[in-house]
Amino acid sequence: MMNEIFEQHKVCVLIPTYNNNRTLEKVLQDVMRFTSHIVVVNDGSTDNTADILGKYPSLKTIQYVKNQGKGHALRLGFKKAVEFGYNYAITIDSDGQHFAEDLPKFIEKLKQHPQAIIMGARNMNQSSVPGKSSFGHKFSNFWFKVETGVQMGDTQSGYRLYPISLLKDFKFITKKFEFEIEVMVRAVWSGIEITEVPVRVYYAEKGERVSHFRPFKDFTRISILNTVLVTLALLYYKPRDLFRSIKKKNFRQIVREQLFNPNESDAIKAASVGFGIFMGIVPLWGFQLAIAIALSFALKLNKALVIIAANISIPPMIPIILFLSHRTGAIWMGDQAKEILFTSSITLEMVHNNFMQYVVGAVTLSVIAGIAFGVATYVLLKILGKRTTHGTGEV
Repeated sequence: MMNEIFEQHKVCVLIPTYNNNRTLEKVLQDVMRFTSHIVVVNDGSTDNTADILGKYPSLKTIQYVKNQGKGHALRLGFKKAVEFGYNYAITIDSDGQHFAEDLPKFIEKLKQHPQAIIMGARNMNQSSVPGKSSFGHKFSNFWFKVETGVQMGDTQSGYRLYPISLLKDFKFITKKFEFEIEVMVRAVWSGIEITEVPVRVYYAEKGERVSHFRPFKDFTRISILNTVLVTLALLYYKPRDLFRSIKKKNFRQIVREQLFNPNESDAIKAASVGFGIFMGIVPLWGFQLAIAIALSFALKLNKALVIIAANISIPPMIPIILFLSHRTGAIWMGDQAKEILFTSSITLEMVHNNFMQYVVGAVTLSVIAGIAFGVATYVLLKILGKRTTHGTGEV
């Protein structure tokens, strides 16, 4: 019955393996109780893995001599599984940690979320979980949320269902353990849903546990990847998603929703406006908005208000900002200060000869204007808040 359901939904079980001869056969036998649609990638094992696989001619096997890493095995497994006609692959580790009895949970979840990556969320609070696994679990969950904004219970589990037909055109860059992070983050960035189901996990006693994770090398690789992903998230993906959401609404609607959002404090809203004004004036031409958005995520400000306020530097305002910056800079330059006349055609080229005066003035003006607009916004919100409270008869 379960095998027919696997066939109906075009699901296979993908098992990457490397030198797990002590547990591999048991894993295979357990999975076979549920489905015959099994793809095994022998990632250059040097033990008798090939002999074990030879006992089961119904398996679809991929084998090569040199060990390439789990990520490479998964990537190759995805490619071959698509060629075999599958749309989904449930990955399960060959070290015996996962229980084949949980396979039906993925199928049931798949029926509800046919275009999602489905994570098998383990109970990491049980006493048998090694300390390093518990730390890695929390570390991974934290960075995944930073990179995608999505809160997940378990981002390190290797027990997953992948919609491989949706991933077939991705150009992945990693080949080791960090691939399982890359594929999740990039899938979310591309709009693929991610969800999870609870699964059990078994950790063998310390002396019996087989792990190919190299703490220093692999953790370094993961850290480098997270650094790259966070940078891309802050500089491109988060601003992209924010702009997309803003484009769907008109300006007044956005201002109204963000300024009067009851889930955010007046101080945060005011700080967001002030910071946006600061970034709109500070002399970082060409990079102001990108840096403003990235820092608004890091500082946990209201992104929409930051973007709106930063647009003080739109073309009609540029001559005014340049003129006021130049005049403010004159305060610092003393006898060396130079005057320019205000016209609507003032450009950066016109202040090029007095560049230091402009830069010093722009920084000063950005700070003063940022504080002034921030304070004014805070006072305005408090006044409007009191009027609303009195108008509704609340005390």
